[in-house]
Amino acid sequence: MILEIFMSVCVLSGGFFAFVAGLGILRLPDVLIRMHATAKAGTLASGLIMLAVAAGFGDASTVARAVAIVVFLLLTAPVGAHMIGRAAFRSGVPLWPPTRIDPDAHIKLGVKKPPENDRP
Repeated sequence: MILEIFMSVCVLSGGFFAFVAGLGILRLPDVLIRMHATAKAGTLASGLIMLAVAAGFGDASTVARAVAIVVFLLLTAPVGAHMIGRAAFRSGVPLWPPTRIDPDAHIKLGVKKPPENDRP
């Protein structure tokens, strides 16, 4: 009974965070902010769902696979999000006006000129 409640809470929480990640893609104004929301919420959602899978099945091979999936996501999601953000910055994607960037970022990244913002 307690295990089923724990699994239900994990799956529902994971579903909520997946919903928040999808909502972030639709509602947030900037590519960097969207990337941040999907990387964080998506990783947390899949981690919670894999925790429920590991708790529900309970055998060693399923738990090992669930742990491997979570570790893989924890290692690759931040790197992928960083690469998307870097590519967006280097290609000059317009940013949301309140988004602040390092004025010397173009020098650090080796970009010839800093990206222009579409500010009024």
